[in-house]
Amino acid sequence: APTGPTTDARVDRAGGERAERPERAERSDDDSARPSRSRQPRGRGGRGRGRDRERSDEDAVNVEDMRVGRTRGGKAVGRYLMCVQVRDGVTQIAVLEGRSLVEHYVSRPSDDANQIDGNVYIGRVQNVLPGMEAAFVDIGTPKNAVLYRGDVRYDRGDLDTTDRDTVRIEQLLRPGQVVTCQVTKNPIGTKGARLTQEVSLPGRFVVLVPNSDTYGISKRLPDDERKRLRKILDDIKPDKHGLIVRTAAAGVSADELVADVRLLLQQWESIELEAKRVKAPALLYREPAAALRVIREEFNASYRSIVIDDRELWQRVYDYVGDISPGLADRVEFYDPADEGGLPIFERFHVHEQIHKALDRKVWLPSGGSLIIERTEALTVIDVNTGRNVGSSSLEETVYRNNLEAAEEIARQLRLRDIGGIIVIDFIDMEIRPNREDVMRTFRAALSRDKTRTQAFEISELGLVEMTRKRISEGLVESLSETCPNCDGRGLIIAEDLF
Repeated sequence: APTGPTTDARVDRAGGERAERPERAERSDDDSARPSRSRQPRGRGGRGRGRDRERSDEDAVNVEDMRVGRTRGGKAVGRYLMCVQVRDGVTQIAVLEGRSLVEHYVSRPSDDANQIDGNVYIGRVQNVLPGMEAAFVDIGTPKNAVLYRGDVRYDRGDLDTTDRDTVRIEQLLRPGQVVTCQVTKNPIGTKGARLTQEVSLPGRFVVLVPNSDTYGISKRLPDDERKRLRKILDDIKPDKHGLIVRTAAAGVSADELVADVRLLLQQWESIELEAKRVKAPALLYREPAAALRVIREEFNASYRSIVIDDRELWQRVYDYVGDISPGLADRVEFYDPADEGGLPIFERFHVHEQIHKALDRKVWLPSGGSLIIERTEALTVIDVNTGRNVGSSSLEETVYRNNLEAAEEIARQLRLRDIGGIIVIDFIDMEIRPNREDVMRTFRAALSRDKTRTQAFEISELGLVEMTRKRISEGLVESLSETCPNCDGRGLIIAEDLF
């Protein structure tokens, strides 16, 4: 069987599920054609504002709630709200937790060349670099993509050695070779996209991994539900292909899973046919537009509603949700500014002002402390200050409370600003060890609500916390700005008259 890389089966932004055993990462849902249904837009009055469970492991307790959501007094309740604004061809999506903005996405028509995560290509190897254990592949984008040795699939029987660690990339790839691959990371800055030869096609309930023996079920599901799904999976798993069952499969019937698998198999067959027909480099499969992809991946029973101000997009989303989760269809609502006195959707839900604050380098904490967020080429540095927070009892207590607030806010800012890579946090020094442990516990709990993979280490001797957050695409600041032509992004102008 072909051998290749395996990682935890999880959805970084979308779904946050981890499979039963280490497998390949999931990506977003496909934009498959579905029957269209016509319906008049539902007003915003049916949306509840009650508290609901978080998108965490506790969500898995009640399977029925995961499918159709909870209601109170006939109104939908949920912790999250999604607002979608379409203006001048640009789509912006805001996810609010309560009233706080926690995630923001921007999609432009020009993103087709850069937002390509999940796309499948047939590419041609340009050159192989043994010293980098990588190959550069032309997939038809402005910059060649990179394929690392660990992401190359191969048959061990075709090699002289069976030791995976001794296999070199020049044994697997050669210049001019045609390969089918999938983008796992968008091009960022001067770096090209990252590729893998282990393709995965996500559906609503399962992820199909063609030509693989991958087998997994989301660990976010309760044990009884996983046992039920495992029995179904044993019966429906296609020959020569792997399957990963997603959290969204909670409570679904075997027929629904079969239909999802059948749709993905048809999709893979069309990709294979296209690969035989076209000449490399060429696009074989395109992920849906970023806006629809986020909606499809994120929207579930933990949302009290999704509000869209574009009628065409509303109809597409409503039809999709009505097909795969009929119980949640009424939570997809059309927002008409005329019904709100001409107030735009982002102003109605106070998104606009929160985006402006998210672009500042300084973030104020409730008690008067502050965060300073600085991004560099190598890493992001976050400094925690007490600022105007003078406390009332002791210095240690003041610092401890300030750090607790900072831990929660830093986790939110990382999600909102979509900061990835290496991150170093300079918490204020605490003398008492249980206080340090409590701050880290609070920080990790806040990070657990982030769908993107994170890893945080303990506070070091210097009082620093080192962590990583998977970088998938450019951050919020980069998506809403451009480099200053005068200072080239340095933030200062050299006094030329002194030279």
